Formats: sequence, structure tokens, C-alpha cells
Amino acid sequence: MEAKGLPFPRPDVVEPARSTEAEPPDGGRVWLPLNALRAFEAVGQRLSFTGAAAALHISQSALSRHVGRLEEYLGCRLLERRSQGMALTAAGAALLPVVAQSFDRIEETLKGLRRQPGQGGRVLKVHMPPTFLHVVGLSLLAEFRRAFPDVPIDVSSSNGIGLPAGRSVDLAVVFDRPHLGDAIRDPLWMVSQTPACAPEVAARATGLDLAAFLRANELLHVKLEGEPFGTLWSVYTRQRGIDIAVSRGLAFETEALAVQCAVAGGGVTLVDVDLFASELADGRLVTPFANATSQSGFGYYLAVHPDDMADPAVALFRSWVVRRYAQLPSVPG
Repeated sequence: MEAKGLPFPRPDVVEPARSTEAEPPDGGRVWLPLNALRAFEAVGQRLSFTGAAAALHISQSALSRHVGRLEEYLGCRLLERRSQGMALTAAGAALLPVVAQSFDRIEETLKGLRRQPGQGGRVLKVHMPPTFLHVVGLSLLAEFRRAFPDVPIDVSSSNGIGLPAGRSVDLAVVFDRPHLGDAIRDPLWMVSQTPACAPEVAARATGLDLAAFLRANELLHVKLEGEPFGTLWSVYTRQRGIDIAVSRGLAFETEALAVQCAVAGGGVTLVDVDLFASELADGRLVTPFANATSQSGFGYYLAVHPDDMADPAVALFRSWVVRRYAQLPSVPG
């Protein structure tokens, strides 16, 4: 990550320690150690004092003093050295994305204030899971840009459950279970899934029930960060009352890859019937058994932090996407 170049005091000047006991008498903000926070962000992003010092153009000793003062200020450790290298503590992992996002927003606002008239608005940072992005997200973003060409968008993508860790984004489409949290989540759709495969694989289902068919074929899985191998198949077979071993087969990083393997005849995958409606409609994928669709317990949500709701670009994108999905009986292809 490049050094931000924020117009804060020089990073090589170590701030004096200040007492955290007294609150401001006038109800104002508490003192914030900006240099120390900037130093911690650089080290935390790289997990290296050497790399962070080079990026900030300061000595490692000054950088170490900054981080030490911040830990003293907070009363807890943020970084720890291990045999494999440096690592964030739980406190450090909680603080780093907040610091990074705050600095990013300050920098973006300052850039916006410095722009000359006619240069356009700020860049909106949007995150989407890879399969969602490839199947429906690209067309969705193109449609939004046609409607609002003055809103530039920076798109990022990573595979996982929930909000992307360690990333500074304004809005994120997330794949997750329903739950309460800090972010505001607008449901886009809940995932309905069914076993699907290539026509030549489905032809082998003759005379078999669903359980026997699944036992006889390769299971194709989608890896979910923080979840055990075969989670989606485990949920499905439990819902259907099927007793088969799901800890076998091939696991892929994205659902799109699992579907490609299934289309090529590589096995049976659990397919999102809305997201891959076109593959099912044109016969590239077939469902060998009728009435075999179940709710996965996961869904796609548009997530935004409450603090960002007042941002005009964030509010515009959120309301447009929510209206776009509210008008559709199923997922756009």
C-alpha cells in the first residue's frame, strides 16, 4: 500500500505522551495521536517495520517509538512478533481497518475540495464477490454508469462471507447469513440452490434416487472463508434428510468455477437457481430431480456503514440498487 501523503504533522516527529485520564472540559474531541496512527497503519498493512519506514521515509526507530506511544496511549498491544514474523493482535486487527478507512475518507474529501470545477465527483468504492461481479455485477455497474456518468466507481472483489476484511469500501455486496451487525444491510435475494450438472451426467440418474445419484458422482464445492469443507452440501443434505459423505470431491474458490466444471461434465454442483438461471434455461446445466430446490441459509446483501449514509454518492448508489432489485421478480441476467 502506497504512503498516503496526508497533510498531517511530519511522521518523523514523535508526539509527546499525553494523559488519557481527563476528557475535554468543553465536550470537544479527545486528543488523537495522528502521527502514531499513521505509523501504525503503515506497519499494520505491511506487517514490517522496515517496509513501513521506507514508505513513510522515516527511520525504523522513529516508527517504533510512534507505535510504542500508541500502545501506551491505548493500554494494549497492537503488534506482536512471532516465529513466522510480525502479526496483529486482536486489538490491532480491530483498529487497523478503522484507521485505514478514516485516513482514506479524509484524503478523499481533501482531494475533492482541491478539485477544480468540472473535474467530477469523488470516486465511489464498491466491493462485490467474484461470482456476483462476473454474472450480474458488471452489467449492473455499467447500467448505473449510464444513468449517472458523473459518479466514478472503483471496484474491488474478494471471495468470502460478510464484509471484506481490511478493505476500505463505501458499499459492499456481501454473501452471508442473515444477522444483526453494525452495517446497514439491504437484502437483494436469498439463495435457493439445487443439484445441477451437465446433461450427460444427468442421464446417469435413470433408476436412481437423489441420494444414490449424489453418492455415484463427484461433488463440486465452493470454498467459504471461515467455514468447514463442504458447508453448503452439508446444509443441503441435512435439509433433505440425505445421508451421504460430503467431505469429498473438488472445491473451488468461486461458484462460477464450480459451475464451469459442472458444465464440462466434471460433477454435480449446488447451483444458485437465480444467479445461474440462463445456464439452466439454455440446457448447459440441468437438474436431474424435480422439487429438489432448498434454501441455503445464505443471501446477497448490499451493506453500508451508517456513518456513510449521509454521503450523496453512497446514498445514490444504495437507493438505485435497492430500487433495481425491488422491481425485478428474479436476479437480472
